[in-house]
Amino acid sequence: MIAVIDYGVGNLFSLQSSLSAVGAESIITSRVEKIRGADKILLPGVGAFEDARRKLSLSGLDRVIVEEVKAGKPILGICLGMQMLFECSHEYGRHEGLGLLTGEVVGMENRLPDSLMIPHIGWNSLSVKKAHPIFKYTKDGDFVYFVHSFYAEGCEDSLLATTDYGREITAAVAKDNITGMQFHPEKSGEVGLNILRAFAEWSYTK
Repeated sequence: MIAVIDYGVGNLFSLQSSLSAVGAESIITSRVEKIRGADKILLPGVGAFEDARRKLSLSGLDRVIVEEVKAGKPILGICLGMQMLFECSHEYGRHEGLGLLTGEVVGMENRLPDSLMIPHIGWNSLSVKKAHPIFKYTKDGDFVYFVHSFYAEGCEDSLLATTDYGREITAAVAKDNITGMQFHPEKSGEVGLNILRAFAEWSYTK
């Protein structure tokens, strides 16, 4: 069972539909006992980092997620959900993340060629840096769908894949039982479904 965290932010039902399409059992929940009883955690996210982080904190779900992940439960963070796995974000100020991964989230402004649009919206190919079970059905050069204005830096120890958008940008991360995708698997066609399938099949041993 995959617990899709409901804290008022994210494409919850689209994610659940995609998980169902690959035969994965999931539940959309904000209940602590359901999260603790699940085999895996999926942390979605759309919108502003500060607002999402505040909602997680007010609900107390941030503590539950950190405890479960540190106990060895696999987690997949998607888009803003991935960004919150890091130490902090510099999105309109400095805001603390969950601190599960080393690195920080920075803006694209003044880091990309002036000719490129911000936010980065559209299909880009993956440059896979290392093998990982979540990329079991994914190959170098596969295209996925991005919608973001911020990205992770300083995350070399967890870097799984990058994409080229005027510069090399973090597209996916993985370390131990923690995984994250800056792109949206639920919007990335068959490639995205294969990533969700691999996450559902993944059996992590601490």
